[in-house]
Amino acid sequence: MTQPLILIPTYNERDNLIPFVQAVRAALPEADLLIIDDNSPDGTGKLADTCASEDPGVHVLHRPDKQGLGRAYLDGFDWALARDYSHVFEIDADFSHNPKDLPRLLKATEQADIALGCRWMAGGGVSGWPLRRLALSRFGNLYARTILGVRYRDLTGGFKCFTRKALEEIDLSRINAVGYGFQIETTWRALQAGLSVTEVPIHFTDRVHGVSKMSGHTFKEALILVWRLRFGDR
Repeated sequence: MTQPLILIPTYNERDNLIPFVQAVRAALPEADLLIIDDNSPDGTGKLADTCASEDPGVHVLHRPDKQGLGRAYLDGFDWALARDYSHVFEIDADFSHNPKDLPRLLKATEQADIALGCRWMAGGGVSGWPLRRLALSRFGNLYARTILGVRYRDLTGGFKCFTRKALEEIDLSRINAVGYGFQIETTWRALQAGLSVTEVPIHFTDRVHGVSKMSGHTFKEALILVWRLRFGDR
């Protein structure tokens, strides 16, 4: 039986939350949702509780403060593995990832342990980014792919579907990255565990509401991380 769980980390996403939950529920009705809120000052957590009270398929995990995207997903993985979910998704709450792509990522896991949403392949793309951010993303992925010696084109993307088997076989306790390097590290740990990974083309659209969580610190973390992974694990 397929029972997916969609992890939705939030921090100050009040304007996006309700329409996003509705869009996700429409795209993949059989899935449950876990909103992981880091004590958002704008009241996102309270709004998430309202959503959960009205929909038994929506759950909320409250965290006391902002601890980073990676930590949020790790807590979500633990929550999922303590229950009987067959697949676990990562997705951004700001509509930069299109919920309509959820079924395609789920379908791809019939042939692989993990499906990565890929912006940098035929059929994928990005809208709304300035040239500088486009260049940073393309360079960051080329850099990570080259240092790690892997063929995947979007190691930094945050739209993913994991099978339960993948989460059980990745040594989650070894993952240390908290920012966007977390995406690189989870895929690397999966490959090191002998798991199969595939990429699915997606179109990424920059957020309309709210503020991007991307920072120079998270980019620098990823630059250093790939060297630690490549040589620290040898």
